[in-house]
Amino acid sequence: MAYSSPRFPAALNWISAGAITLLMTLPAAAQPTPGRGGPIAAGIILLEEAQVPYSVTLPGRAVAYEEVDIRPRVDGTIRDIIYEAGRKVEKGDVLFRIEGDTFEVDVAAAEAEVARAKAAVTAAEATLSRYERLQGTGVTIEDVETARVAVLQNKAELSSSRAALKIAQLNLQRTEIQSPITGIAEVPNVSVGAVVTANQSDALTTVTRLDPIYIDVEESSKRLAEVRAMIEGGTLERGEDLDLSLTLENGAQYDQKGTLESPGTRVSTTTGTFEFRIRFDNPERRLLPGQFLRVKIELGTTRAVLVPQGATARAADGTLTAFVAVDDIAEQRELTEHGSYKNAWIVTDGISAGEALIVDGLTSMRDGASLKTVPVNISDTGVVTEQAADDSDEG
Repeated sequence: MAYSSPRFPAALNWISAGAITLLMTLPAAAQPTPGRGGPIAAGIILLEEAQVPYSVTLPGRAVAYEEVDIRPRVDGTIRDIIYEAGRKVEKGDVLFRIEGDTFEVDVAAAEAEVARAKAAVTAAEATLSRYERLQGTGVTIEDVETARVAVLQNKAELSSSRAALKIAQLNLQRTEIQSPITGIAEVPNVSVGAVVTANQSDALTTVTRLDPIYIDVEESSKRLAEVRAMIEGGTLERGEDLDLSLTLENGAQYDQKGTLESPGTRVSTTTGTFEFRIRFDNPERRLLPGQFLRVKIELGTTRAVLVPQGATARAADGTLTAFVAVDDIAEQRELTEHGSYKNAWIVTDGISAGEALIVDGLTSMRDGASLKTVPVNISDTGVVTEQAADDSDEG
């Protein structure tokens, strides 16, 4: 049956109107979604559980092993500056000399007083001996006792004069100002001819020992409680010794290992942290007091899932998230991490071994998105590559 041409356009109009009416009556799920397209291509890896080192990284500050301000112990005028600034000085090396003429005179006077006191003791002892022999023949007991007291008095004066001599000798020795430690002496704060006083507030110079050196770090009491809970719960196995390493200001690793010198014993009431001290050998003087450094403390090992850091995102509130593929649907998970190992987070909650982590195609990823998953490999540096096809899939 043929249709005449005037009726054909009317039929087309009816079909178009009917199609529009039919589309408007379809359920929303059956209607096309503008802009969503098909499934998102996503590269996935299967997560595995591993025994990994558990470590924490803490900021620290370098502190001198020993540091001494050098001050004079006697009054006088600086006669000589012996040392060279910036060079190493040994314990006992003379750094400054104070004019000692007055102190030499004091020693000589004290020596003369000691000699006089010795002579007085000798004379008093001779008198006592003679009185003891003549007692009863013109010498009374009272005379003998008086002579005995005179001996004791002269011996006391001798002791006093000897003490005065010792002080005079010490003051003469102190005109040579020595370094009490081995270290590096700074530029002197005085010049030759300067008048100084005993125990003055201004130091003549400072001597600092740089090898070894201390690094003071602080840790929160909350983190300490978490670590203890992990050890008691069996999720963290303590190592025999702490592995203490240091990262320099430029990001380079320091080639010496540290030793825990003094553990914290008190929590700060203002910061909620406790401080402990770590010692590092510093033979090349690469570490200097005042530097801010980072100390990595390896506490032991724990069984955990390693999640590549490049596959995660950190929210403004600190929440760590990642996407996993479940039945070709993307699920966003919140992860609980306890530090990092190489380029991966050590995750203890939020994701499990055997699950498929999405590591590629994350730019347009959203929770609930339909996926087309592709197994991939990811290197330690975060580079994603497709897996080679198995022999069974070839052909």
